[in-house]
Amino acid sequence: MTASLQDRVAVVTGAGSGIGSATALALARAGAHVLAVGRRADALHRTAAQHPGIAVLPADITAEDTPRQVIDTAAGRWGRVDVLVNNAGATAVMPLADTDARRVTDLLALNVVAPSLLAKAALPHLRAGRGTIVNVSSTFGHRPLPGAAHYAASKAAVEQLTRSWALELAADGIRVNALAPGPTESEALTAAGLPEHTVTQIKQDETAAIPLGRRGAPEEVAAWIVHLADPAATWITGQVLTVDGGLELV
Repeated sequence: MTASLQDRVAVVTGAGSGIGSATALALARAGAHVLAVGRRADALHRTAAQHPGIAVLPADITAEDTPRQVIDTAAGRWGRVDVLVNNAGATAVMPLADTDARRVTDLLALNVVAPSLLAKAALPHLRAGRGTIVNVSSTFGHRPLPGAAHYAASKAAVEQLTRSWALELAADGIRVNALAPGPTESEALTAAGLPEHTVTQIKQDETAAIPLGRRGAPEEVAAWIVHLADPAATWITGQVLTVDGGLELV
């Protein structure tokens, strides 16, 4: 399938670590030119060092002008944008009793608003090349997550954006799908500000709940993002593909 990604141009957000880094690398290995976007320049450069097809743009995608800057950078460098992978996101452990307006606003700005504005900025290029958008949701976008309801709600929003955009853009030949990973090895829990012992306990609890008996690897998730992004996947749109070791079954 991936032969048809040769010389395509992909933008991957949150590409400094975890699923985003693995996705940038997988797309580059499939022949795409990749713009890796993220807040941490050092992490992006570690991703880019693994393949010459990856260029980097350190940026905060929640900043007002960043979505346009991201797309203009990719199009200016390679002349087109064919694939947008909206991977950047944050986890927030926030029980209802501890709900804080600023944290909710910041979470939605990163998980919902920024992907929307990136998709808007990319739209002329995606129309021109009949491109594709892959949004990264979570298995908790469609199952409850007590103690982190706002995170789950933000991912549920991503899944509804995916379905709605797929219908809205189908006439333009643009496919829109989402990948919903289960618990995957990444820096997300630490980045959420949780202490090390809490992160360890969460990982143990998640592993015990997953039927296949382990957390996922970023490369396993990235492989499916590449499949959804591939132009050879000509007849799939508006779908949310869950890759979670069977967690949503229990």
